[in-house]
Amino acid sequence: MRKIRFAIVQKNFVVGGIEENLKKIFSSIEDAEKFQPDLIVFPELAITGYPPEDLLFRNAFIQKNLEAIQKLVEFTSGRDELVITGFVDMKDDIYNAAAVIQNGSLIGVYHKILLPNYGVFDERRYFAAGKKPTVIALNGTKVGLSICEDIWIPDGPIVDEVNDGAMVLVNISSSPYNVMKGTSREKMIQTRASDLRTAIVYANTVGGQDELVFDGHSFVVDENGTTIARANDFEEEIIFADIDIPNIVSMNLHDPRRRERIERKTEVDFIRAELRSKDRKPIPTVISPAIDIEEEIFKALTLGTRDYVIKNGFKKVLIGLSGGIDSSLVAVIATEAIGKENVIGIMMPSMYSSKSSVEDAQLLADNLGIKTLKIGITEVYNAYVKALAEAFRGTEPNITEENLQARIRGNYLMALSNKFGWLVLTTGNKSEMSTGYSTLYGDMAGGFDPIKDLYKTMVYKVCKWYNLQAKKEVIPSNIFTKPPSAELKPNQVDQDTLPPYDILDKILEMYVERDLSLEEITEMGFDLETVKKTIHLVDSSEYKRRQASPGVKITFRAFGRDRRLPITNHFRR
Repeated sequence: MRKIRFAIVQKNFVVGGIEENLKKIFSSIEDAEKFQPDLIVFPELAITGYPPEDLLFRNAFIQKNLEAIQKLVEFTSGRDELVITGFVDMKDDIYNAAAVIQNGSLIGVYHKILLPNYGVFDERRYFAAGKKPTVIALNGTKVGLSICEDIWIPDGPIVDEVNDGAMVLVNISSSPYNVMKGTSREKMIQTRASDLRTAIVYANTVGGQDELVFDGHSFVVDENGTTIARANDFEEEIIFADIDIPNIVSMNLHDPRRRERIERKTEVDFIRAELRSKDRKPIPTVISPAIDIEEEIFKALTLGTRDYVIKNGFKKVLIGLSGGIDSSLVAVIATEAIGKENVIGIMMPSMYSSKSSVEDAQLLADNLGIKTLKIGITEVYNAYVKALAEAFRGTEPNITEENLQARIRGNYLMALSNKFGWLVLTTGNKSEMSTGYSTLYGDMAGGFDPIKDLYKTMVYKVCKWYNLQAKKEVIPSNIFTKPPSAELKPNQVDQDTLPPYDILDKILEMYVERDLSLEEITEMGFDLETVKKTIHLVDSSEYKRRQASPGVKITFRAFGRDRRLPITNHFRR
């Protein structure tokens, strides 16, 4: 064959939604067939959704997944193209696997060899590791198979497949997003292709799954490491690419490195298949453009929020609108995610709320076109203070009375949620979650926090980007310029309690994400007392984070799935 045509299916699969995933696979095959591909490639665990976690301990779940593969096999009857899709195989154990299907037959299965067990990954808890690299012998051309982590290790199974003659490598993946990961992932695979002198087809899933969001960013690179096709980030799409096999053969004839590598010999499994030659028209090259970091983050937050809301059966969401930057961004994300008609903003002013905060919140809501309710808390707060007066006799007002206000607001939001079935979106950012600058059962009350993993300084940047791309002041300018405040006492600002956010966020990034010590951080020029205070706030707030709602993972190391520390902990540094 001179050229092999690939269809790469980047779709949003649902964990546990085996039947709906299968229907999406069927319709994608039918859509792809219009361009006469030789191979149609689906992501890792497309049948079950990723990550299925402890569903893998349920035999009924495994069997349902195997039944789905059999239905897919039957669906391909009379179809010449090869279909490659991820599923859970069950032999002596269970395996993260790729099925190779053609014309009503399961012609081969590959088992993932390298199982990641770091960060958000826990695959050794569930799967046995595969033992043999696998190559499809296709009309005289060899195509190597791998699954996600298999391609991340330079000396991994793909080297054995190339040594055995693979001219093209297919990697099916469910690689979750963090900032700029799509770009770094693509650069890594470009390097693999250039080093091994082989084309690489990379198929990634897209969509939100609890805290994780998958960016897609599927692509194809040629034997020079040049990207020849790329899907849009955060969107469902099918892309196509023709890979010129004689070009790869010619390049390898002029490159002695492959001959040198062949000294390393590992037994490789073969899957044999034949394709009919097709008289087809060339396809246009589609390389979707890269996007800026603020746009990337916003799209991740929007997709993660949309999928959490919709996949969990909610129709509408409500947000406590304070007139601050955090609730403004959450309102914008929600509106973009599920439509303005499905977002309700709740304004809950107190005796300490400034007139401008109420006006800013209403102006934002008007700009977005979302419905608002205004429910004051002063009367209820006074009733609380009166009820507690005897118990609090002899004490002075302190943070207790401040937190009462936040908890009344939390009760209001949850009451509306219970009454109408609306999901409460919380509005705490990563700077607040890190330092415990939040109230349990107050502003932390809710079902999902879109900006939980977004530092305060990045909240401002994303908001500014949103206004720029909207070409109008959706988020009012006053929200950007006024000092951040919880407005729980007179003249309160965040900096009464926290270091300035531009300093705080840098310290948090080093301590939370990079695990640097007090000494290492201060050696970089930060004030000793400021660093000590920040570290103390982070360490003493672990119990709060355990009770926080889930939120979209954005950074390299998010709380919960990535960063897991004991609550009871005497280690200090």
